Amino acid sequence: MRLGVRAALVDGRLLPGDVAVSGGVVTGVGLGGGGGRDIAAPGFVDLHVNGFAGVDLMTADADGWARAGEALLAGGTTAFQPTFITAPEAAVRDALRAVPASGAGPRILGAHLEGPFLSPERLGVHPAAERRDPDPALLGRLLGAGRVSQVTLAPELGGALELVDALVARGITVSAGHSAATAEDAHRAFGRGVRTVTHLHNAMAPGTPREPGLATAALARPDVVVQVIVDGHHLAADTVRVAWRAAAGRFALVTDAVPAGGAGDGEHRFAGRVVYARCGEIRDAEGRLAGSALTMIQAVRNLHGLGVPLEDALGAAAAVPAGVAGRPELGKLAVGGPADAVVLDDRLDVRRVLVGGEAR
Repeated sequence: MRLGVRAALVDGRLLPGDVAVSGGVVTGVGLGGGGGRDIAAPGFVDLHVNGFAGVDLMTADADGWARAGEALLAGGTTAFQPTFITAPEAAVRDALRAVPASGAGPRILGAHLEGPFLSPERLGVHPAAERRDPDPALLGRLLGAGRVSQVTLAPELGGALELVDALVARGITVSAGHSAATAEDAHRAFGRGVRTVTHLHNAMAPGTPREPGLATAALARPDVVVQVIVDGHHLAADTVRVAWRAAAGRFALVTDAVPAGGAGDGEHRFAGRVVYARCGEIRDAEGRLAGSALTMIQAVRNLHGLGVPLEDALGAAAAVPAGVAGRPELGKLAVGGPADAVVLDDRLDVRRVLVGGEAR
């Protein structure tokens, strides 16, 4: 099957020509006879999805997983990490057990546990009553409940680095976030195997010119990927531009989407509380940001609109996050690789999405 595109993102550049797929893999790129105005890009990989289309993944049933998956596909996401925030242990274990084994439209990379080992000073909307200090036994019980691919924790907490060691030994990505870490704390954690940070600048100590915090330390490290919500609400445009200039090539777009995403303005429920959506901004009753309504294709448009070349913006939605997840084959279009692709028109609207070569 040919995709009928004029160009495709291959090895970080738009290669003129069509793409062929067969048997779930890419069989040719740069082929003649494509034409048209559409382009193909690797399917987007979202590392941070709490819910979407009215569905809270923490409590979703089979129909909910399917509904959220269909909505994520519409935004170009072909692989994602369902994210479970700080909650009672039993609820998190139940959520892990309920993650579909065979995916929900997009590929499921494994669960992202955002907590409970977070700073009490930087919880955001995470419930304080369920926050925990680092506890190897609790971590072991959570990991035993289901497939976990990423854990976000505050590395400055006592005992956190021992958890980092245990997670790294198991091949699980460790991200620093919801943290009051100093730069010294951050560099110590990066040296132990923390390789990414969760929603850069948000729920992090801001630091000062003489005492930089986690965000600045991450931007200064060439071996750390920064995950960034580019929705126009979580960060100012200039903040995004500075982060891009410091971390181009290790800048991963994420949505931090919640059930209000794709469900319109008004009241919605997330993590057992009411949140309010207005013009794409999600806040709780206390006025705190509570995730986003962002899609990955809108994140690409937003980043590109800030002056980032399209090829790089697409890479920030695919190759970079796929690398964080340890699945680099999903972030590229390469002969012999998985045929996970998104076809975009010249307005960057999603025309078609393929997962394993199958149109969805």
